[in-house]
Amino acid sequence: MESIGADSTKNAQDDSPPKNDDSTTKENAVADDSPTNIGNEGGDSSGSSRHVSRSSMIDSLIGLGLSGGGLGKEELKKRISMPEYIRIALRRTINSRNVEAGVVSASLLKSEEVDPPEGPIVVFINSRSGGRHGPELKLRLQHLMSEEQVFDLSEVKPNEFVQYGLRCLEQLASGGDLCAKEIRQRLRIVVAGGDGTVGWVLGCLGVLFKEDRLPFPPVAIIPLGTGNDLSRSFGWGGSFPFAWKSAVKRTLHRASTGPMCYLDSWHASLMMPAGEAVELPHCMKATEEFIIDQDMILQGQKPEKVACFDGVFYNYFSIGMDAQVAYGFHNLRNEKPYLAQGPIANKESVLPLRRQKEPQLKSSPHTRTEEGSRPVGWKEPMPSRVSCPTAPALQLIYSGYSCSQGWFFTPCMSDPALKTLGSVLKIRIKKMNSTEWEKIKVPPDVRAIVALNLHNYGSGRQPWGTLSPDYLEKRGFVEANADDGLLEIFGLKHGWHASFVMVELISAKHIAQASAIRFEIISDEWKQAYLQMDGEPWKQPLDKEYKTYVDIWRVPNQSIMVRGD
Repeated sequence: MESIGADSTKNAQDDSPPKNDDSTTKENAVADDSPTNIGNEGGDSSGSSRHVSRSSMIDSLIGLGLSGGGLGKEELKKRISMPEYIRIALRRTINSRNVEAGVVSASLLKSEEVDPPEGPIVVFINSRSGGRHGPELKLRLQHLMSEEQVFDLSEVKPNEFVQYGLRCLEQLASGGDLCAKEIRQRLRIVVAGGDGTVGWVLGCLGVLFKEDRLPFPPVAIIPLGTGNDLSRSFGWGGSFPFAWKSAVKRTLHRASTGPMCYLDSWHASLMMPAGEAVELPHCMKATEEFIIDQDMILQGQKPEKVACFDGVFYNYFSIGMDAQVAYGFHNLRNEKPYLAQGPIANKESVLPLRRQKEPQLKSSPHTRTEEGSRPVGWKEPMPSRVSCPTAPALQLIYSGYSCSQGWFFTPCMSDPALKTLGSVLKIRIKKMNSTEWEKIKVPPDVRAIVALNLHNYGSGRQPWGTLSPDYLEKRGFVEANADDGLLEIFGLKHGWHASFVMVELISAKHIAQASAIRFEIISDEWKQAYLQMDGEPWKQPLDKEYKTYVDIWRVPNQSIMVRGD
């Protein structure tokens, strides 16, 4: 096996704005196993929240708003539905790819001044997610609002809505249409899909910052995917609810009224010697311009010709054995799709994991993101630590595949391809409010490294944990949040360690908190490394003479999310 069994690349450049609260700088720390709140030293001694068991169904019912008072359908429709002349104008603009066609349509259809809705909503639904519920949910949404305000992503891409639909609203507003102006100001977006779909929509909305077309519409979520870590993190639940038909109405109301908070996104740039073929995931695109800190590359260490790729992530970037196993299983699923059929139960495929209360992200008083479209038939990426169907057979298949890759039996193996990351990977970081790169030691027994933005990872697991104030102070850390301009970097040793971390019997290796990261991958004995970004793994070829670099830094503008709790 000529591969980095626990290796991938990351590099980082600091475009990150200063932290937006007074929690000072987050410092890195080198790795010793750090306790979380499991009764270990450094954890929250109360431990009460850690032992609260909540089923996936209860999480979903609460997340999608089955608690609370009733709301009439007509009252909801009045609140969120746009006037007919605007709905039709938006659709005609998008269908014709002509903003002027929509403006003309609106002028012909509008007979009198009308009041704008209090909380106008547009829904993007990935009808291929959620099994048979996708098409049914689409019909339910159209019934509760209007057909024109529900966009099936297989028919209308979010970048098309931004380029044509929103532009039509803006043109109407600039022409003196007060209703269109208020709708543009108040507009919120609901994404019915998994983490990949949410990230896709957020990425397309990011062009609004670049073109100074504000405000950025706040985004709410209906979880239809596999991991649903973004949905969990913002209080929308971890899976599609059992009583979904009654839940959807309250979800739409909450999406139109819920409080807003912020979400960091992170730009990853990869530079490799040109010539090697690489099959990249949808999240990474080829680029002619490589934004990398050239001062970090010594003379003679950069080849004459390089290939450059970049992308944006919202949850995590990982490097090493976890990405290798995910890559192999991802290919297995594509080759044998019948193995991954059926509803997703968000179960850890290695060990059955207990459910617990999802941690919620804190907002602070205060994203160049990717624009584009996914190919037809695109599916949600598998979440980290791959979530599997309820069928025990599939869990056994994934576990068996993990074992065959050496993920579980590392201590027993002498295969050089199963070396730890320290021999092939160098890490440098920038701390918050610092312009200087600092070297970080890779723990000697680590075979996977993860840079995490959210609390949730791998279908609601919390490998960083909830750390006690004393431990935070001792390590120079601050409390982790998704809008703090920092990534939490931790390591996993092998499959057993990862499994126990995910059930919170032990903690991950806390390595650092950083506002920018640079990974340098050295070829050594390996011909390839394995990387993963927000659930999309790929195999990265390596060159024997030159290093591969990955730089990660925060996108300057934050996305705006709607809280579901």
